Amino acid sequence: MTKKLTGKVALVTGASKGIGAGIALRLADEGAAVAVNYSSSKEGADRVVAEITRRGGKAVAVHGNLSVPEEITSLVDGTKKALGAIDILVNNAGVYELAPLDAITPEHFHKQFNVNVLGLLLVTQEAVHAFNDNGGSIVNISSGISTLTPPNSAVYTATKSAVDSITMVLSKELAPKNIRVNAVNPGMIETEGVVAAGFHEGDMRKWIESVTPMARIGTVDEIAAVVAFLVSSEAAYVTGETLHVTGGLR
Repeated sequence: MTKKLTGKVALVTGASKGIGAGIALRLADEGAAVAVNYSSSKEGADRVVAEITRRGGKAVAVHGNLSVPEEITSLVDGTKKALGAIDILVNNAGVYELAPLDAITPEHFHKQFNVNVLGLLLVTQEAVHAFNDNGGSIVNISSGISTLTPPNSAVYTATKSAVDSITMVLSKELAPKNIRVNAVNPGMIETEGVVAAGFHEGDMRKWIESVTPMARIGTVDEIAAVVAFLVSSEAAYVTGETLHVTGGLR
């Protein structure tokens, strides 16, 4: 069977672990050559590249901290130099911290906005200039939190609401270049980060499962499958959408 992304070049930010790693693996399985971006964990990125290579795919690890604008240019240039013109950008890199109103500080605000919003915009700005002349596809990994709006998440929720809005704006702005822009908004997904925060068990998980119509949390593969669809020709007439992959939780 023909792989639906054969010949395509994809850049996935924040791909050394978790959802980003799962997306990189899935896009490679579908035939894309993948630039696996990492900020701090070269070891993690190298593991993802090794796994893609083991499966017969092509990938490179590319460093770049999205909170440092100067590193974004080298990230995109490194991707294009190693793999060629870009067809697919997945803006997955992000940080999250929860805090009640009284604990919000400028540092708490800027740490999240600099990566989740400004970093996303600057990577997209650079990547669009490195895109294939035929256009391509951008998927922004937002979050179900943008509509759930739970307590103690004012800043993180605001960053993801911004991503939802940016997705719709850029879908209109980039349509003349034949670049589609969509967002995927995951619910709680069992990743290394969720486990490290202790959310994969205990009260938080029980609460999420109790209010989720499908009564469970999601998997990385379930997010990666949706991204693979959105960046493929099967979604050629889909742009400006925010697709909630949350088991029905809204």
